[in-house]
Amino acid sequence: MSTASMGGNWLKTWTPEDPKFWAETGSRIAWRTLSLTTVTLVLSFSTWFILSVLAVKLSGIGVKFADDPKENERLMFWLLAMPGLSAGTLRIVHSFLIPLFGTRKVVTIATLIKIIPCVGLAWAVMTPGTSYWMYMLWAFLLGFGGGDFSSYMPSTSLFFPKRLQGTALGIQAGIGNFGVCLTQFVTPWIVGVAALSVATGAPQLLKTPTGSEHQVWLQNAALWYVPLLVIFGVLCWFGLRSVPVKASFAEQLDIFKDKHTWFCTITYMMTFGSFSGFSASFPMLIKSLYGGFGAGAPDPLKYAFLGPLIGSTVRILFGFVADKTGGAILTQLAGLGMIGICVALGMTGVLAPTSADQFSTFLYLMLGMFFFSGMGNASTFRQYPLIFAHNPRQGAQVLGWTGAVAAFGPFVFSSLIGETLARTAAAGTKSAWPFFVGAAAFYALAVAINWFYYSRKGCDRPS
Repeated sequence: MSTASMGGNWLKTWTPEDPKFWAETGSRIAWRTLSLTTVTLVLSFSTWFILSVLAVKLSGIGVKFADDPKENERLMFWLLAMPGLSAGTLRIVHSFLIPLFGTRKVVTIATLIKIIPCVGLAWAVMTPGTSYWMYMLWAFLLGFGGGDFSSYMPSTSLFFPKRLQGTALGIQAGIGNFGVCLTQFVTPWIVGVAALSVATGAPQLLKTPTGSEHQVWLQNAALWYVPLLVIFGVLCWFGLRSVPVKASFAEQLDIFKDKHTWFCTITYMMTFGSFSGFSASFPMLIKSLYGGFGAGAPDPLKYAFLGPLIGSTVRILFGFVADKTGGAILTQLAGLGMIGICVALGMTGVLAPTSADQFSTFLYLMLGMFFFSGMGNASTFRQYPLIFAHNPRQGAQVLGWTGAVAAFGPFVFSSLIGETLARTAAAGTKSAWPFFVGAAAFYALAVAINWFYYSRKGCDRPS
């Protein structure tokens, strides 16, 4: 039996930087672990973003939270914000769990617990008259799917040698991000599958913007994940083990004494915060800005999955690039690109449209935002282990902590976009432009920090 025995929860020893150990034992275990945890991370992201699709359809089946359409729209954006609020909070907790309990226990329990909000949300949709606060409760608990990311990333960084961390983290986070486009792509189809009604219950009558009506099973959007969560939860329990890197909760707090923890938090909020924030709000943003143009209005669900698809794909591809070029320069380019997109959105007038013809420009620019955020997601996760190369355990912790704060992206973006649209509409011209001005200012701050501390010649910690 090797020194990396697969018996019990904890591996006996783990030295991935040792070429002999890696070739004979480590590589096999690490890649098997990555495969299992990546699939379950896809399910995490998928369940986290269920409401980004369902919220667009709720009004069509008669779900109304306020009599005033503008107030109802604002409440819908707050509903979208709740999974982000809980995910960010839970990620703070998850960023400390791996050294305490290990990969096997944390990933298994995190996978199975997501069954609760999936069943609860399905019940809410099937029950006419469900209150807004009950929807908010299930929306909040959907954050289970976003919270566990901050256990996955530290775990993966511990399993792989430094030379492969950018690749491994890029693969896991990138494929995991595909969970967002999976739920946004599959949901419009699966809610129309009558064959599942034997297991999932009675249909609802959906009224489309053109006035036509047809049956849908919106509960399918949540319930189809339940058997997958059960299957992969069991596989994780039997197939995963834990790297023997232990630290008490108090010991792990040392990352907050380092200023670079906070700088990394800002740059990752720029990248993943934007990816997750726009992924959650993109369908409702399309509906809010362009849904009032009658028959010419675009269907949000026809386009919503494209953004997360692009961002996820780019994250995977640029993980390999970041391993070759370093992360800091790519983060710099990503930030500058995002600032440019914000400016272009404002200059073209697509954030306060007067015609459905402007939608194509809006769509292409937003897809550009997803492209650059995906690039930055890959590059920042290459940077952080190098910035904390003197202490791998701290580097893993920082991956979890930065992911925790950036998971507030859906909460911050959805709530602020909703409030921006409500206030500008009350003033006479509905526009999302003030939000993007604020976003550009934040991106500029993150770019300046990245350049000064990590990118310029003679910087503190080249990465």
